[in-house]
Amino acid sequence: MRLKGKTVLVTAAGQGIGRASVLALAAEGAHVWATDVNEQLLSAYAGVANVTALKLDVLDKAAIGAVVAQLPTLDVLFNCAGVVHNGTIEQAGDDDLDFAFRLNVRAQMWTIQAVLPGMLAAGRGSIINMASVCSSIKGLPNRFVYGTTKAAVLGLTKSVAADYVARGIRCNAVCPGTVDTPSLGDRINANADPEAARKAFVARQPMGRLAQAEEIAPVVVFLASDESIFATGQYFTVDGGITI
Repeated sequence: MRLKGKTVLVTAAGQGIGRASVLALAAEGAHVWATDVNEQLLSAYAGVANVTALKLDVLDKAAIGAVVAQLPTLDVLFNCAGVVHNGTIEQAGDDDLDFAFRLNVRAQMWTIQAVLPGMLAAGRGSIINMASVCSSIKGLPNRFVYGTTKAAVLGLTKSVAADYVARGIRCNAVCPGTVDTPSLGDRINANADPEAARKAFVARQPMGRLAQAEEIAPVVVFLASDESIFATGQYFTVDGGITI
């Protein structure tokens, strides 16, 4: 097993990429602390081997500190929590941008700050941040707030990597294309014509289909494992050809 003996913390683990990653990490032998603000979603982990579910609101800095304080020293942190806003800069409001920065960027900063002391004391650690191809990598229509904050995640990732590269800490980002998750489903169904909205998402994928969460999780496993030991400060695109 590639992750036997490793301890992992995953945020937004209740569904989508977070859940798929928890199951993949646990299947490779890691003990995974699966956290989410939604306790009902976490109940699905009952009886799953190598997984302990904990409620965590990553918008609460004190709560993050309290959860990390009760965990053993972490080998891996996967920052998966995030939010997607629709619209151009003309539709963007201050509240939208503020909230997106809090959840997409500041929450990652807080979780990294919380786990770093233990990782530094152990002389090892892999930090994995959820970013997106919609960022500084590629501009996508009607994603001003989202693209802006995910570009910040890439900057955060490289900055952390640069500061701790000589101290055993690696920091990388995962950049998916469009993934068929419950979150995407909610956004599609919020449209006046959900069928047309789904077709539009599929149309921008050169492979002609959306990704499944289980197709993103192997990249998370790779970055959590020692197979990626020489990779840091990088972003890994899993986008079905959007950035070709």
